Amino acid sequence: MTMHASGSRAVSRDIVLREAGVSRETAAALDLYVAQLTRWQSIKNLVGPSTLADVWSRHIADSLQLLALAPQATRWLDLGSGAGIPGLILAIAGRERPGFHVDLVESNGRKGAFLQETVRLTGAPARIHVARIETVIARFADSQIVTARALAPLSQLLAWTEPLLKNGASGLFPKGRDVLTELTEAGERWKFDADLIPSRTDSEARIVRVSSVSGLLP
Repeated sequence: MTMHASGSRAVSRDIVLREAGVSRETAAALDLYVAQLTRWQSIKNLVGPSTLADVWSRHIADSLQLLALAPQATRWLDLGSGAGIPGLILAIAGRERPGFHVDLVESNGRKGAFLQETVRLTGAPARIHVARIETVIARFADSQIVTARALAPLSQLLAWTEPLLKNGASGLFPKGRDVLTELTEAGERWKFDADLIPSRTDSEARIVRVSSVSGLLP
């Protein structure tokens, strides 16, 4: 399935929920997340205003596709969570997996408040950490999957997550049309193994799956 940000919002919602195969309870929680995002957007400017009209494709489906790439993983870490994309969306949908949990790291206090309130309302299995990444990353050594969207170039993501990736975690990093440039730049600094997975929501986007990092190049 490939979804693009077009068509009516209601149709996009139905398509996303049908393809995701979530329960009614999870669908209701995702509806609540969207309602919260819309309400807080006017105050906090959490996402690009133009993306709200296609929120189910641009944000919900774009996040949910990551779950299918790690079907057995239950311990997730999302860096620079912002409006909870993808971390909080993953937590809402992933709670149907036994033991599923997402830690979300966000340094902005106002965005952290949005995340805390939305976790409370949706009952998502997530914990919010309002802190800078480098000060807390060591706490999450048991993470199986690390995610980050629209946060930093790949080279910087590797710098933050190197200890976790060396410990057996995998990285799932959604990237846009500049992904090859980011891979080249990261390859000039780091030794790592990665593959590119086509995005199901944007024909120009890719998900960089990092399976291992062996360290900085000499």
